[in-house]
Amino acid sequence: MPPIADHPLRYTLANELHARPFPAVGAPSRAAYLAIKPATNAAGRDRAADRAHLIDLLDRFGAQHPQPDATHYFGTIGKHQLKWESHTEFVTYTVFGEGVANRPFDATTFEVFPDDWLSKAPGTRVTSALIRVEVVDGDEGILSKVHDWFVPESLAISRVIENDLVIAGDFRIDTAGHMRFAVFARPQVDDRRIGRVVQRLCEIETYKAMSMLALSKARSLGPKMAEFDRILTGLLDDMRMSVADQAKVLQSLLQVSAEIENTIAQTTFRFGAAGAYETIVNQRIAVLREQRFAGRQTFGEFMMRRFDPAMRTVKSTEARLFAMSERALRAGDLLRTRVDVERSAQNQELLTSMDKRADLQLRLQRTVEGLSVVAISYYAVNLALYMAAPLERILDTTKPVMTAVATPIVLLLVWFLVSRIRKRME
Repeated sequence: MPPIADHPLRYTLANELHARPFPAVGAPSRAAYLAIKPATNAAGRDRAADRAHLIDLLDRFGAQHPQPDATHYFGTIGKHQLKWESHTEFVTYTVFGEGVANRPFDATTFEVFPDDWLSKAPGTRVTSALIRVEVVDGDEGILSKVHDWFVPESLAISRVIENDLVIAGDFRIDTAGHMRFAVFARPQVDDRRIGRVVQRLCEIETYKAMSMLALSKARSLGPKMAEFDRILTGLLDDMRMSVADQAKVLQSLLQVSAEIENTIAQTTFRFGAAGAYETIVNQRIAVLREQRFAGRQTFGEFMMRRFDPAMRTVKSTEARLFAMSERALRAGDLLRTRVDVERSAQNQELLTSMDKRADLQLRLQRTVEGLSVVAISYYAVNLALYMAAPLERILDTTKPVMTAVATPIVLLLVWFLVSRIRKRME
């Protein structure tokens, strides 16, 4: 019996779950992180350009190329390890190096990315970060270091993964243009656990930045939405007053409805992506299992105070847009109903007028029929008299007498024939 056939995508889908392994990061160490996204149409960008940019960097160090159509790469470039990932809207580069610089968050770590290579990037920088990983046996000295490295009012610091590590950051861009994160690992923590935490920090920063793109879009829509609201309110007032030109109101309503739908079409992807990115940010923070450190705010609290309101603004703007669309739709239905009622009234008036005209026409027709009976009878009597002329001598009578006798008989016969003809036609 032949073996069962595999689905064509079985291995591809199974391998997808293992396509982006966490890096193993020892301590002490440092990392430089870069996320690149095209300014427009990022989801439809040329993926071949991303791959060519990666290969350009690898060739500078004589490193091995990735597999064709690969969305993930991990390899050695010089003295560093490089992790590259391709996502829906952006690509990320993470460089890991052993040891830490004497000067904390020294921007020279980022120099592994050559300036001329950066200038050829197929996109713009979404975010970049410098990460410093140190080994600490206790909590002594951590607070003094983070207070020197970060802005105190923005500082977020917490114990994570059952107090195996302490992470800190302020989500501010330094003078070199990078975010800064510090990771303090206990001596017994293995490299893969440190690598997972470093990866989570990079993901939190990246997806936070991508989510915030929707906030800028939402703010830019404020004046346009206010104008939509003003126009819709004015149109509804015109409809309520019952004095507006219905054709003009309908034209204005169709125009504003089209503009609203066009705005929704242009923002649906960005707002939808923001919701997905927000979920990822919250999930990445949740898996860190944060615990408070020295009474300072955690990463989750920082996001609750700064990030969550921004996302609520985005959701509110999206909901307001859809509400305006439904409002315009209801206004259109109301106007359509009103026009239908007016047309029904006009049709009723037209039918009443047609009934009156038909009744008048019927009366006129009956009058004409009466006159036609007289006219036909007049000619019929003359014909009858011509035919009965020989009877004058036989009956010894005069023509007037014969006319007086023939006229009622002919009238009755003509009236009878005309009545029968009308009944058959009806």
